Amino acid sequence: MVDPELLNLLRCPETRQPLSLADAALVQKLNEQITAGQLLNRAGKPVTRKCDSALLRKDGQFVYPVCESIPILLIDEGIPLNSSTAYVQPAAG
Repeated sequence: MVDPELLNLLRCPETRQPLSLADAALVQKLNEQITAGQLLNRAGKPVTRKCDSALLRKDGQFVYPVCESIPILLIDEGIPLNSSTAYVQPAAG
């Protein structure tokens, strides 16, 4: 789990948008796709390590994996969210 104080400081490495913890359903869906070998990161490479959690970019377009309690905040490691991840962007606010 990411410390709440640290979470307030973390930003997307590309756009500097705030990040928030992804909900458990999204993390489960990501891990299912990782297990099935169906999830690609932004660089187009298969994601092979399951996520403990994930950090969701404010615009809902990408998540960054958290593995072994370490956020992986590299642009190429971002995971694009689309219809295959069944993600629904939260209401603005």
